Amino acid sequence: MDKKLDNMNEKLDNIDKKQMTKVLVRADRSDVATLSKNIQKSYKPIIVKEPAKALAMIKLRDPVKQGLFYLGEVIVCEAVVEIDGEQGIAVIMGDDADKVLDMAIIDAAVKLGVFDDYQKLKELEKKQNERLMQENAMTLNTMVNFTSMDGEAPDDLAANKKA
Repeated sequence: MDKKLDNMNEKLDNIDKKQMTKVLVRADRSDVATLSKNIQKSYKPIIVKEPAKALAMIKLRDPVKQGLFYLGEVIVCEAVVEIDGEQGIAVIMGDDADKVLDMAIIDAAVKLGVFDDYQKLKELEKKQNERLMQENAMTLNTMVNFTSMDGEAPDDLAANKKA
């Protein structure tokens, strides 16, 4: 068991579990399916829990009082699989049953220490970051520069007081 963890940690040195999940959630269904199919060529996953819809509460922290509160509910899809005794679990927002099942298979393969497509994950992450930067650049073009307005405000106020 320790050998599996060492193997997993060695391969995950550049990408941690949280980061990997983030990449998979943002990835297209076809990319996740490709990663899953590569695993299924060598291993036969057993579906422990079929993909199913559920409701999950969205918890947020109030920025002023720092208290937790529930914003509302969101539909999620969840699945559990097993590969050679290792369980893989996935939960994503929405109702994409195929994607959540593929993500659970990938999770089980990572836990088992047999997932080898870390380079593909890094490529997906790079593409996602590039797309995010493009979207941010487009949004930045529409941003209002309030500092130019600040220079005008005191003069306008002074003129109004004299009148």
